[in-house]
Amino acid sequence: MRITKEKSIGLIIDVQERLIPVIYENEKIVRNIQTLIGGLKLLGIPLLLTEQYRKGLGETIEPLRTLLESEQPMEKICFSCCDDPLFMETLGLTNKQFVILAGIETHVCVMQTAVDLIDCGYIPVVVEDCISSRTPENKRIGVERMRNEGAIIGSVESVLLELCRTAGTSVFKEISKAIK
Repeated sequence: MRITKEKSIGLIIDVQERLIPVIYENEKIVRNIQTLIGGLKLLGIPLLLTEQYRKGLGETIEPLRTLLESEQPMEKICFSCCDDPLFMETLGLTNKQFVILAGIETHVCVMQTAVDLIDCGYIPVVVEDCISSRTPENKRIGVERMRNEGAIIGSVESVLLELCRTAGTSVFKEISKAIK
């Protein structure tokens, strides 16, 4: 099954000030999420943003807040975004099928959200190089569970180029520069 830009929405999960410093390969993950956000915006794909317990974990980190200034973060206290009524209402209004996931932590909020999205009839597209946990083992366990549950697993490059579908366009050229 091919993902399409017309049927997709991006979801950036809980990339917050007090959590990102302890995340495995955090600098690489942040760079990749920046690339993903930029590419999704070039493709005209809407984005949603969540923050887990802002009082304890802080706001979305500055490099991403700058890119997502027009998106209002949805604060949540549940691990799965799908357990939050505002999130589910907002997602439902978009009429999208594919939810492109990036964020932290892989084995908790990202995994629980992916599993619940499947249960709700959505197709999660997990961008593996845009997710992480505090340990590589927890990341591996989370990705394995999501794959076994039926989520699509891809990389930032593979997902963005699949959404482009065609080379030679101005959007492709911009995305191509960003992923190199």
